[in-house]
Amino acid sequence: MSSPVRPPLRDSATNHLRAIFEDAGTRGWFHAISLDRPDEAISLDADAVVPMASVYKLPLVIAFAELVEGGSLDPQQPITLQPDDRTPGPTGLSIFSDPVTLSLRDLATSTMTVSDNAAADALLEVVGLDRLADLLQRAGLTGTRVRRGTADNLRELVRRTRTTDADAALAVLADNDTTDPSGVYEAANASATSARDMTTLLAKLWSGELLSTPQTAFVQRLMAQQVFTQRIASAFPHDAVRVYGKTGTFGALRHEVGIVELPGGPTVAVAALTRAARADRRLPRVDAAIGQATRYAVDRLR
Repeated sequence: MSSPVRPPLRDSATNHLRAIFEDAGTRGWFHAISLDRPDEAISLDADAVVPMASVYKLPLVIAFAELVEGGSLDPQQPITLQPDDRTPGPTGLSIFSDPVTLSLRDLATSTMTVSDNAAADALLEVVGLDRLADLLQRAGLTGTRVRRGTADNLRELVRRTRTTDADAALAVLADNDTTDPSGVYEAANASATSARDMTTLLAKLWSGELLSTPQTAFVQRLMAQQVFTQRIASAFPHDAVRVYGKTGTFGALRHEVGIVELPGGPTVAVAALTRAARADRRLPRVDAAIGQATRYAVDRLR
């Protein structure tokens, strides 16, 4: 009796990843690559371009660090943000009631560690979209575009939902009984990227190709201090495993890109981008699926 034909290992991994995401009620785009052996990768539709939500804050902070490194910006330069000028959001300066003065470096810190919309938009105003586009081009991220910051994204959402303010627009987006506003999840209408582009960016950051050693360490430290641990980090509840990440959340989108360092190796760059069937504010099964997919890929790459 002949043995059953088994699918190639790469196909088997892809099917397993797809099943993880489908079981959680979400579509997934995924790429994981070993930085120690860059010819080895685990992927699922890794070249598809999808809206990146707050993941755009990672290349933004890298571009900021590059300007500091070149002497174009003083990281200690103070900036004052007034309440009426700050972008809405659930964390950081976005929820403060009074004027806040802080340094550009601390803007970058709040942008990364708590995904602060107000800090990110203020930092983007300093860095500029052109400078950010130049970084993406030099890094070879052909599928990645940062078209605007969060404030402009919210204004676009208000326009598409035909509402009067950001809160009302987000409420429409979160209503699972209504049809998604036309174009709101289309990559052509938003800042967008692919899973492969994000692992490429991470690999170049970790190799020192993008920044000097001090500035590389600065960005890495901010990624390590990210407060959100319900996605990639949820699969590695051990102090010996180091996780560096940046999440992105908008409507039905739940993303995280990051680095997983295992004791004794390997070091793995991961990008998990998802769009769920629902847009509830809390989607713990999707968050857990991102961790589960990452753990599966890291184990396969060991």
